[in-house]
Amino acid sequence: MSALEVRGIGVDFDGLTILDGVDLSLHSGEIVALLGPSGSGKTTLLRVIAGIVRPSSGSVLIDGIDATALAIHRRRVGMVFQDNQLFPHRTTIDNIAFGLKMQGVGRAERLRRAALWLDRIGLTGFADRRVTELSGGEAKRVALARTLVAEPLVVLLDEPLTGLDRELHDRLMTELATLLRATGITTLLVTHDPDEAAVIADRVVQIDAINHPA
Repeated sequence: MSALEVRGIGVDFDGLTILDGVDLSLHSGEIVALLGPSGSGKTTLLRVIAGIVRPSSGSVLIDGIDATALAIHRRRVGMVFQDNQLFPHRTTIDNIAFGLKMQGVGRAERLRRAALWLDRIGLTGFADRRVTELSGGEAKRVALARTLVAEPLVVLLDEPLTGLDRELHDRLMTELATLLRATGITTLLVTHDPDEAAVIADRVVQIDAINHPA
């Protein structure tokens, strides 16, 4: 059984077709990279899977269950956004623990688990630091840890390494590949970088842009 399956997904906005009949299946623990040009609907597909965007047609199955109409918080899907979307008024450890708070985990337990993830991402000692004081690479690590600490069934990564200089990008690319394989969480990665896809993913899927009439 596939951990994630999208069947015939279509999305229309204001009469414009963004996605049309998209099918995709990921096995449990598989890391798949989704490559495609700007405007091909890569991010829109992630948002459909996460429940942020309602598809015009098709269905989303997570762990064999039809999740198409499920609320976001019931899907057990975690998403790391391109711009991290950390909470600037919270400390680093409270950002990481936020998803656990939404799950109803007690404060002591969620701080314990968040501290473990601080260690895993190499930021031991950063617990009380404001996220506004973090470097770009540190902020991306925290955004990833905030998603993974909640133990989702599926992780969606929307160009998570964008905006970094090449040296830092390449280092974090290798770290991300190692971390995802260690957790064994099924992952769909959106990227425009074929090298990034080759290093991180087990398999690469191409999505093409829809040619709209002028």
